[in-house]
Amino acid sequence: MAPPKRNLLATAQETSSPPASLDDGHAIALVRGAQGKNLYLVELPSNNKPLLVQLASRFRSQIWIKRGGYVLVDTTTFLGRDNKLDGEIVNVVRDEKEWRKQSYWPPEFVKKSSYPEDSDEGESIVGKMPPTDDSEGED
Repeated sequence: MAPPKRNLLATAQETSSPPASLDDGHAIALVRGAQGKNLYLVELPSNNKPLLVQLASRFRSQIWIKRGGYVLVDTTTFLGRDNKLDGEIVNVVRDEKEWRKQSYWPPEFVKKSSYPEDSDEGESIVGKMPPTDDSEGED
């Protein structure tokens, strides 16, 4: 039997808005990919070494995380244990625009434009009228 819809709606409501401040040990991370059942490879802005993190049980089978998305990771969860996990995903960034407005958003995660810069071509001619040739009208 499927889980009740109220659980799904409650989970979605939790992740819809960013927290006012981050707790100690919490950091925003970029998802690099899935590594198995509820395991994800993420990258912190201050550390280029990827971390293996586990999805919290309340999000399992309810919220899907895509590669290139952002999550809030608690790196203090598994400190006392002797395993390969480096942390736990405690929140999923769904409304990225709202999260980027927060003071704790890392400057390393800048929004990339979907259009590459064309610095080689100089000035663009898109939306401009073609040049007129005055010598044609003087016959």
